[in-house]
Amino acid sequence: MQQLMVTSDTTTLSYWLNWRVLLCAIWVFTPMVVAFFLIRKYECLGSCKGKTQQEVAHSLCSNQPWRSCLNQIHPIWLLAYRLLSFSLLLPILIAKVSRNGFVMFYYYTQWTFTSVTIYFGFGSLLSIYGCYLYHKTGFYEPHVGRDTEQGYYMPLPHGDRANELEKRKSSEPPEEIHSSQAASICCYLFQVIFQMTAGAVMLTDSIYWIIIFPFLTMRDYSLDFLTVNMHTLNAVLLLGDTALNCLPFPWFRVSYFILWTGFFVIFQWIVHACVSIWWPYPFLDLSSSYAPLWYLLVAMMHIPSYGLFMLFIKIKHNLLTKWFPQSYSC
Repeated sequence: MQQLMVTSDTTTLSYWLNWRVLLCAIWVFTPMVVAFFLIRKYECLGSCKGKTQQEVAHSLCSNQPWRSCLNQIHPIWLLAYRLLSFSLLLPILIAKVSRNGFVMFYYYTQWTFTSVTIYFGFGSLLSIYGCYLYHKTGFYEPHVGRDTEQGYYMPLPHGDRANELEKRKSSEPPEEIHSSQAASICCYLFQVIFQMTAGAVMLTDSIYWIIIFPFLTMRDYSLDFLTVNMHTLNAVLLLGDTALNCLPFPWFRVSYFILWTGFFVIFQWIVHACVSIWWPYPFLDLSSSYAPLWYLLVAMMHIPSYGLFMLFIKIKHNLLTKWFPQSYSC
């Protein structure tokens, strides 16, 4: 486990009541406030009440977590990939906990790695459910488009199709309606985990390989097999899943990524205000005169980290649309 020396007593008032902490607090809380505003403004769950079209869209988008991006690829292949990824990540996580104990969750890296493991475990369950539905119905649900500003959308059905949907909706028993609503909520949570984790993985691995590895490994940090795996395997497996899946990636959900990091920093501040203990990352130490600069730099890195993943999805969309125009359905 990587442990640094305690630089100063973090439990004293003088440590917290100064201009450095004030600036760092601004860099942390301002993005979090903006993130809450974006979620409130753009998130569909809070704005689709009483709107039939968006309710239908939300129900129909419940197939996205288990549907592959190409119609020819059976959902079972995505299930197999997620099960394989989960079986690779979980033993590493267990080994890390067994060796270092739960103190490992003192690090942002472990938070992110755990979220990736949860993503593949949760995704495996949804894929199993999706394969069951696919086997039961034998076809995909209608395609749901995505508007990056409004979340999800689907053209309103017309004519016979509208009547058919209305009849199916009215004939569904209450148990199936509640089950469908629960499935939609699970799918929504799964998408949020995906979008939040994607940015966090890019940020974690970038900081490790660009800052920690070249400048801090020899002096303060140990490099071993588990550490390297935690900063490479998670990104590789997540990118592979992204290449196969059909999950949306709206820009405003960078908000969850920002909140994820913000809560980690707040957690660190609370711990250090109560106990004088070493910082997991040197650039979090508020006693340094460069602390505001470090906090601002890390805050700004959230944009390219999330944007890098959006770029990967954009490239995937352009290539698959060109190569498989009839099969690509994201």
